[in-house]
Amino acid sequence: MTKNLRELEQLQQNLEYQNDELKVFIADILPLENRSEEDMKARMLEVENLVNTYWWVVILKHVQKRWLPDYSTYIWSWKLDELIEEMKLSGANLLILWNILKPIQIFNINEKLKTIWAKAWDRIDLILKIFERNAKTQESKLQIELASIKHMWPRIFWMSEELWSQWSWWNKGSRWKWETNTSIMKSHLKRRELIIKKELEHFKKVRAEHRKSRSKKWLNTVWVVWYTNAWKSSLMNVLTKKWVLSEDKLFATLWTSVWKMVVFPKSENSDVFEKPKEFLVNDTIWFIRDLPPKLIEAFASTLEDSIESDLLLHVIDASDPKLEEKIKVVDDILENIEAHQKKIYVFNKTDNLTQNEIDDLRVRFLNYDPIFISTYNWVWIEDLKQLIASKI
Repeated sequence: MTKNLRELEQLQQNLEYQNDELKVFIADILPLENRSEEDMKARMLEVENLVNTYWWVVILKHVQKRWLPDYSTYIWSWKLDELIEEMKLSGANLLILWNILKPIQIFNINEKLKTIWAKAWDRIDLILKIFERNAKTQESKLQIELASIKHMWPRIFWMSEELWSQWSWWNKGSRWKWETNTSIMKSHLKRRELIIKKELEHFKKVRAEHRKSRSKKWLNTVWVVWYTNAWKSSLMNVLTKKWVLSEDKLFATLWTSVWKMVVFPKSENSDVFEKPKEFLVNDTIWFIRDLPPKLIEAFASTLEDSIESDLLLHVIDASDPKLEEKIKVVDDILENIEAHQKKIYVFNKTDNLTQNEIDDLRVRFLNYDPIFISTYNWVWIEDLKQLIASKI
C-alpha cells in the first residue's frame, strides 16, 4: 500500500481519537449580521458544556465574526496561524470549530495542525464522537456507524482526488494504481453501508412487531422530547418511578427507552379517583440547534416509535432566557420528521421563577396547554399526570 494511501486512511479516521484527556480549543465563526453578544455567549456555552460533560478540558476559546468563511480554511489563514500558535503554547491538542466545514476546509486545517501533533473537528465530528461514546445498544452503534460513513464520504472522495493529484505529480503514468486503491476503499465503505442498512432493517421489523403488540393491548404512548439541560431525565424518573440514568448530559441516551406510567384519573368535579390508566412513555435523544439532517436520518428508525405516539410532552427549561429560541429548534425538528400529534409544553425548573414570571409564560404559550412543574421539589407533578390522562 502506498504512503499516500496510508495517509488518506489516517485522515479518514479523524473521528477515532482515543485519548480521553483532550485539551480543547473551541472556535466559533459567526456571520456579522444579527449576532448579539448574548447569542455568541450562548453558542459558546453550549459547545463548552458539550466538551466539559465528557471530561475533556476547554483551555482556549475564540469567536470570530465575518461576512463569509474562507474557502480553503473557513477561518482566515493568518488567524488560523495565530490559533495554532496559541495551541502550541498552551498544549491544546484538539481544535473544535462549532461550524460545519467543507471537506477541503477540514483537510487543510488538519494539514496545518500536523505541525503541532493536533487535529481539528467540526460540529458534526464532535456530535458523532459523543454519539459513539454513548452508544450502548447494537442498534445505536450501527446507526452511528452509518451516520459516520455518510459524513466522511464527501471527505474521502475529496481527499482521494487531492492526494491523487499529489501522487500523479511524482508518479506520472500511475493513475491506474491510485484509482485501484481508492476504488477498493470506496467499495468497502459501500458494502459496509449496505450491511448496516440490512441489519437496521431487522431492528426496524422487531420494533414494528412490538408496536403491533402494544396496540393490541390498547396501551397509549407518550413521547418526551426536550432541548438540552431541561432536566428531562429527572422528569422521566418521577413519572415512571424507574430510577434510571438521571444525567442531563447531551446525548446521554441514544436509543428509545420505553417505560410504563400509571395514572389514577380523578373524576370530573370531584376528588374521587377512577380506574387506573396505564401509559407507555418513550424516551429518545434530545435536540440542539442546527442538528444536522444526516444525523436525524440515521436515527429515523429509532424515532419511529416516538413519531407514532399518542401525545407529545415537550419539556422546557422555564428558567432559560433563550427558551423561545430553543422551543422553536425542537418544534422545527418535530415538523421536519412529521411528528404532528397532540402536544403539551411542560415547563420545568419553575422553582427558579417568580409567580409573575410563571403567569407571563402561561399567557404566552396558552395554545399548548402549558403546565409548570419542578422535578426538584415535585411541584405539580400529579397535575401533569392528570393532564396526560385527560388528553389521551
